[in-house]
Amino acid sequence: MKTHSARADLLMLLAALIWGCSFVAQRLSLATIGPFFFTGLRFLLGAIVVALLSHWLTRAEPAAPRDWPWGPGVLLGAVVAISISAQQIGLAYTKVANAGFISSMYVVIVPILSVVIGQRLRWGIVAGALCAAVGLYYLSGEHLSLGYGDGLELFGAAAIAVQLMLIGSMTQRHEPLRLALVQNLTCALICLAIAAVVETIRWSDIRHSAWVLLYCGALSVGVGYAIQAIAQKDAVPAHAAIIFSMEGVFSALAAWVIIGETLTAHAIWGCALVVIGCVLSQVAPLRRRISGSSQASNAIGGS
Repeated sequence: MKTHSARADLLMLLAALIWGCSFVAQRLSLATIGPFFFTGLRFLLGAIVVALLSHWLTRAEPAAPRDWPWGPGVLLGAVVAISISAQQIGLAYTKVANAGFISSMYVVIVPILSVVIGQRLRWGIVAGALCAAVGLYYLSGEHLSLGYGDGLELFGAAAIAVQLMLIGSMTQRHEPLRLALVQNLTCALICLAIAAVVETIRWSDIRHSAWVLLYCGALSVGVGYAIQAIAQKDAVPAHAAIIFSMEGVFSALAAWVIIGETLTAHAIWGCALVVIGCVLSQVAPLRRRISGSSQASNAIGGS
């Protein structure tokens, strides 16, 4: 259990790093390609990467059951399409640091949803989530106003919270990489269909955004969502949300290094608070409570 927990934590931290850096890449893409076309292409590329990973990892297991979770995967893909599209469009109307903060507010939304569905939160999860939320606020520069872009980011955060809750449950019943593949393919098809209706599609845009698409598609979607699916098989959603909130830290650091956005002393203090929140979540992890079951579910860091 402890080995699985440590592996899951490290994998989720790696995913947070990949996703945090993708905020800058997504922001840069806005000048050359429409948000729906961009999202559709990156998730299509991500689906290809996951398919290759799945084939490579299972090539030595020809007798493995071919259970393709089409229903759960399509549901996840629709939720991801909503969250990523809102996030991508919102980036055009707000700062990267603001987007990193607001879109990471699933760190608070997920524990609230956990309580609503009957899970019991220990103090470490509650304290960690609140500490991370305060840290993300400091990272934003403390000058937030809920404008159009910020509202879209918040809506996207709520959708991300739903996806975190769903995938935490679905990976217990379905193979994670196949679930991620169906999810990514569904999101790609939805966004490409919308792009065909509401955006002007120029294939030259792909050439101009090639490197950004490669990072956001192959790495952020392909590798990042595959890591999430694998890691959340051994993690409960509220704990996972706190670790994934590190993407706010990584997005602010990436914006500072790559595009020169200011990283103030308050922002550095915010980074520290998010890290403290992650540490607190390890002290007393969430214990799932399942009504009518005699078996307790696995929890990160549990004994």
